[in-house]
Formats: sequence, structure tokens, C-alpha cells
Amino acid sequence: MKKILISVVNWYQNNISEWLSSRNINCKYYPTCSEYTKQAIQKYGALKGICLGVWRIIRCNPFSKGGYDPLK
Repeated sequence: MKKILISVVNWYQNNISEWLSSRNINCKYYPTCSEYTKQAIQKYGALKGICLGVWRIIRCNPFSKGGYDPLK
């Protein structure tokens, strides 16, 4: 399951994310939300990794400061 989810995130990074960045729509966090999710899946497994990734995406809103937010 981890491999499937990581391949989905890789596909997103290679296709959708590149398209968004070419239109100056960038992630306000470093590492990006997709990279954070991929790292979380690798470190914690499919379920917890997806939950952490979703939580990160929820925090990415117009009122957040963004910045450096590594996986802990």
C-alpha cells in the first residue's frame, strides 16, 4: 500500500505540481505538502502518513504563515 500511495504522490509531483508551479502557484511550506506527505508515508506507513498529509494540507490556508515545517 505504501508503494502505491508514494507512486500517486510522485505522479502528482511530476504532473500536477509542475503545472501549478509554472503558473506561480507555489506551496507556502517547505518541504512542500506533497513531499511532506510522501515522507510521512515512508516513515509512518500508509494510514498515519495520509492523515499527517491531510492535516498539513488543512493547515495550508490564507491565514497560515507557512515557512519551514519538517516532518517530526
